[in-house]
Amino acid sequence: MVSSAIATEQIWKWLEEVPDPEIPVISVVDLGIVRNVVWNGDELIVTVTPTYSGCPATEVIARDIRDALVAHGIAKVRLITQLSPAWTTDWISAKGRENLREYGIAPPAELIQIENIICPHCGSTSTEVVSRFGSTPCKAIYKCRACLEPFDAFKRH
Repeated sequence: MVSSAIATEQIWKWLEEVPDPEIPVISVVDLGIVRNVVWNGDELIVTVTPTYSGCPATEVIARDIRDALVAHGIAKVRLITQLSPAWTTDWISAKGRENLREYGIAPPAELIQIENIICPHCGSTSTEVVSRFGSTPCKAIYKCRACLEPFDAFKRH
């Protein structure tokens, strides 16, 4: 039986292997939605803040986190959804931002920006919005004027 003897550092490493179901190149840890991991006796409590309160992937993420931890021998896992403070793109790790870029999704800009988002394909800032709503509510669709490739861009919030 696995107990709280497992260090929370190890739990975080396991959670770094759980991909976001909508953007599988980024883990739930690198996305910044796992807020806390703590033992309460023999029960592991994982606190998660969804990217937004209506995120359709919230239940899938909770299931994937629970399944991953159970697969590592943790019998009691409780997930808590915490909506405040609200998730922000500032919580995406540097590794997560690079993974997004390599996958062809522009990571969120440093400032709220609509035009001239950096193209993840060629690096040009000569880009334009095609649609403010992309493949998921947290992304918009852009087109690069330099390489002519379309791409998703993570909305800053």
